[in-house]
Amino acid sequence: MEHFFLSCPLYESLSMLLLNYLGKTGRETPLMAAAIFSAGWNVFESADSLEKPLNWLLFNYYLTTCLKASISRHRQMLDKLFDIDLVMKAKTIREFDKQVTSVMFGYPTIDDYYADASPCRKLKSVGIPVLCLNSMDDIFSPRHAIPVEAAQKNPNVALVLTTCGGHIGFLEGMWPRKCTYMDRVFKQFVQAVVEHGSDISNM
Repeated sequence: MEHFFLSCPLYESLSMLLLNYLGKTGRETPLMAAAIFSAGWNVFESADSLEKPLNWLLFNYYLTTCLKASISRHRQMLDKLFDIDLVMKAKTIREFDKQVTSVMFGYPTIDDYYADASPCRKLKSVGIPVLCLNSMDDIFSPRHAIPVEAAQKNPNVALVLTTCGGHIGFLEGMWPRKCTYMDRVFKQFVQAVVEHGSDISNM
């Protein structure tokens, strides 16, 4: 069964996985189109941003604590795979990734893992229409790391940037209780794909 499109609005990591998949498969994918919101384009830059003092205090510490808690819950099963005592000393996501994630997926170093996980390196190979929405004040994806030039060189990629919006926010108005800007853009994109699906397939 052919998939129509796939959207990853909720989790940055899912958006990155989808982008990396599209970059590796090119046109050899059952997907017709994809919508990506608040992707972290360069994992090195995302990690640096999250390690700035205020960002570490507001986000990094909490997220790292949650990751360590998930390891702790399954300590008996994971003891043979990781140095759990060292994992529990992690104070940043980067330190956790060094001890757990990169090891789990067989990368020689964390730099190898972060390089492979960064979608900016594969954007030129995306072979289907992709809408990417990012905010320039997203601390998970700093503005200087957004691959504007690479997106401009690939006619399949539409990169939409907003001044504000944070990470998967894009709220509008003084009392934002209705659809967000992200919702409206997504609806328009889906409508375009539905109405012009045959044209897209023949591009």
